[in-house]
Amino acid sequence: MLSKNPFLNRPLTLAVLGSSGAVGQEILHLLEERSFPIKELRLLASSRSAGTSQTWKGEELFVKEVTEKSFDGVDLVLASAGSSVSRRWRHSIADSGGVIIDNSSAFRMNPDVPLVVPEVNPHKAALHKGVIANPNCTTILLTLALAPLGAFLPIRRVVVSTYQSASGAGALAMEELKNLTQEVLDGRMPKSKVLPYSLAFNLFLHNSPLQANSYCEEEMKMVDETRKIMESPNLQISATCVRVPVLRAHSESVNIEFEKPFPVEDARSILKEASGVELIEDMQANRFPMPIDVAGRDPVAVGRIRQDISNPNCLELWLCGDQIRKGAALNAVQIAELLVAS
Repeated sequence: MLSKNPFLNRPLTLAVLGSSGAVGQEILHLLEERSFPIKELRLLASSRSAGTSQTWKGEELFVKEVTEKSFDGVDLVLASAGSSVSRRWRHSIADSGGVIIDNSSAFRMNPDVPLVVPEVNPHKAALHKGVIANPNCTTILLTLALAPLGAFLPIRRVVVSTYQSASGAGALAMEELKNLTQEVLDGRMPKSKVLPYSLAFNLFLHNSPLQANSYCEEEMKMVDETRKIMESPNLQISATCVRVPVLRAHSESVNIEFEKPFPVEDARSILKEASGVELIEDMQANRFPMPIDVAGRDPVAVGRIRQDISNPNCLELWLCGDQIRKGAALNAVQIAELLVAS
């Protein structure tokens, strides 16, 4: 554990690794919006994006190709460039004395690396040894709903189905969804190049590699990461992940089994007051969270909280959250805020 916080009460030299991607651009927006204390901001990316520029606080900043010297004097790196990139530059960042908050899956299940959702386990951020992992987008959204309920009554089992937007596959997948949708409307046969199948007026089971247990990698991320964040290694959890034709917000159908019956009104009251959660629920109008409610916004919207008619110990709920924002960029920036505040 850090004996002294080197980030406390001073502006930082901060690098955004993968600044040209959808999440990297959202990070830049949030750093400005939330007035994060920055002395110097460095935009880093691959050679393909080097030389391009982005505006931050009215100033034009140029993206530079990442090298060993890129991290000289850097205090903090917000990385969203993929697992291989994070692994490659981890030691260079450490050698420079910097801390990396990594949005890839490279370090999430490393027992020495905190996996942090600030509304759920903020204390873990201070235990870092130079690396803090940002969880998978679907896991972040799920734990925001599970944690406050689990604090009230222990959870035995979770069954979750996700409805994941194109943004989870990056900016190119979002653009492809727009283009292929127009192709269908024009009467043409859509042919996907970014995703394995066209998302235009279509959906398919998540295309991450299947594991030996017949669950895909994305589904097992939810299982393993939720257990780690909730500090419940024996939590029974099953996930089915689906890619759907939505641009940037994920949705999840969640069935939660508790040790004993959980009154619906208690659950509703708890979630209404939970940090990072917004309750959208109008039973009479049959109006519950939708992706358009959360796109470009911070909160995870939860609703349609109801008793599972097949099991008295189970509740059902539905949630939606912006994949780029709370599912990635915002969570990373919030972790950074923990470091400068603690």
